[in-house]
Amino acid sequence: MGGLLFGILMVCLVFGIPIAVALLTAVFQCVLAGGNFAYFQMIVQRMFIAMDSVSNAAVPFFILAGNLMEYGGISKRLIGFVRILMKKIPASLSCITVGGAAFFGAISGSNAATVSAIGGIMVPQMQEEGYPSDEAAAVAASAGTLGVIIPPPSVPMIIYAITTSASVSALFLGGVVPGLMIAAVLIGLNIVRCTKYDPPKKEPVSGRELWTAFKEAIWALLMPVIILGGIYGGFCTPTEAAAVSVVYSFAVSLFVYKELKLKDIPGILVKSAQTTAYILIVVAASSPFQWFMTSTGIVQMISTGVLSVFSSKIVILLIINTILLFLGCFLETSAIILLVAPVILPIVVSLGLDPVWLGIIMIVNTSIGMITPPMALNLFVSSGIAKVRVEDVSRKIIPYLVMEILVLLVITYIPAVVLWLPRLTGYRG
Repeated sequence: MGGLLFGILMVCLVFGIPIAVALLTAVFQCVLAGGNFAYFQMIVQRMFIAMDSVSNAAVPFFILAGNLMEYGGISKRLIGFVRILMKKIPASLSCITVGGAAFFGAISGSNAATVSAIGGIMVPQMQEEGYPSDEAAAVAASAGTLGVIIPPPSVPMIIYAITTSASVSALFLGGVVPGLMIAAVLIGLNIVRCTKYDPPKKEPVSGRELWTAFKEAIWALLMPVIILGGIYGGFCTPTEAAAVSVVYSFAVSLFVYKELKLKDIPGILVKSAQTTAYILIVVAASSPFQWFMTSTGIVQMISTGVLSVFSSKIVILLIINTILLFLGCFLETSAIILLVAPVILPIVVSLGLDPVWLGIIMIVNTSIGMITPPMALNLFVSSGIAKVRVEDVSRKIIPYLVMEILVLLVITYIPAVVLWLPRLTGYRG
């Protein structure tokens, strides 16, 4: 039955059938093959149960907040602040792109939005400075992977929490150190690769410049502080914090920076609704798929089979990462989490590892997938901004891809890198 379930799913995906339809088709066909027609009622019930979760409400709120910020001039202020901080270092424009993406990722929670907002400003400037267009696009695409790793907010973290009942608050904190590590290695690589295009500037940075840039960016910089402070201070839940982020981003964009126009709001609402609908339809469709795997013992069989064949924790973790990286080449983040997390989680727990650690591993893997062809959304966005072929950017992205995989291996085999900050705040797993 497991072979039939995954076989139908793979055939559907190969033929380009949307992931939600593919999941339901696989379950329906297996129920028909098994002849237990009472399961059809359970399929509908599981879909409604999946939607009946307070945590689901955080998804549209964070998506809407990110879209409001994209239109509200926040990225421009963040880049202005980071530009002053990094003015004196070599390859400053490429390093500013990474730094800006790290800050913007902490308030947007989206890879594609980060590439679009930060790359849209920085790629033309890098091109003017003498960076090859494909190199500039690769810098922006790799920096965009920070969008969902550095919290808050992070829609994939919320999806993972819904799927596995992991702590959203612990996931938010767990992404901080890995995100900063990726930002650091990308900055180091940019200094090595791009100093020839962008030597260090001789002009000193004045205190007045720094203060002016900080004042401009302070409203944007306060958002992650407000969200995390509200959650860990006990003032609000992650879902309530998501609603606060919408109100805050709307007020800052409309009344403080004054770059959000009332005429933009209908388009932003439609865009947010479309993204939310896609994600939640996949969440609803994945619930009966997960229930069927569990009720028929497929998950237990897979877990037992893997553990009986491989006894080494190192090998099992390497296999898990390889599978996730491979899937990241073809599927988007939410689909991978919903499909794979229920299967991998029992294996990880049996190894004595933490579900929050697994969540960060999955999110880093799927973020790397955003710069791994053929389904590399970050490459598509950045190549469009730079007006170069995706194939050219794909060659330039290889060193950045290697560095991010190295960080992935570090956090895979040293779980404390992910877990020390959540445990510092009282998380016990």
